[in-house]
Amino acid sequence: MSLPTVAVLISGSGSNLQALIDATQSGALKAKIVVVGSNRKAAYGLERAAKAGIPTRTFSLKQFKDRGQTRVDFDIHVAKTIQEEYKPDLLVLAGWMHILSPEFLSYFPKQNVMNLHPALPGQFDGAHAIERAYEAYKEGKVDHTGVMVHKVIADVDRGQVITQRTIPIHPTDSLEDLEQRIHSVEHEIIVEGAQIFLHELKPQ
Repeated sequence: MSLPTVAVLISGSGSNLQALIDATQSGALKAKIVVVGSNRKAAYGLERAAKAGIPTRTFSLKQFKDRGQTRVDFDIHVAKTIQEEYKPDLLVLAGWMHILSPEFLSYFPKQNVMNLHPALPGQFDGAHAIERAYEAYKEGKVDHTGVMVHKVIADVDRGQVITQRTIPIHPTDSLEDLEQRIHSVEHEIIVEGAQIFLHELKPQ
């Protein structure tokens, strides 16, 4: 029986991607990563993918803008490329620093797009979630933050939650301490989320 297929989109170093690669190689995640795409050609995650023998694609928003095209044109190009050329069972956003438009999501009608976000549902949606959680802690507004994996909808970070984990913030924490603790949890939860998602996709 063939393994379910996963496409991953990244923008940076790809440490969460590495967690997925390691899990597929060890058999902890029974899936095959068929492509890793990035909107930054210098993203180190592309090297991680290449080392693991995974095909890579680079998508440049700047090229679209230089031609007078829009972010939506770019989104449609990325979505069509991923969907038509690779037909993944699951698309994982692992640090993809680009908000997806409804036009992108229309290419994935099964709602099989999953995002990792370093905050709990409804707590710190959008960018700079870790910094905002740390600031809120310093102001006495929260004593914890967390990480979640959720389905992607047009409303940013508001899709159905697949799995989540609460992370305490300690009085001795620097921002770097908190970031490190969150990232170590991210590496676990992104694999866990993919496992749950792919299990749900199986015909019952």
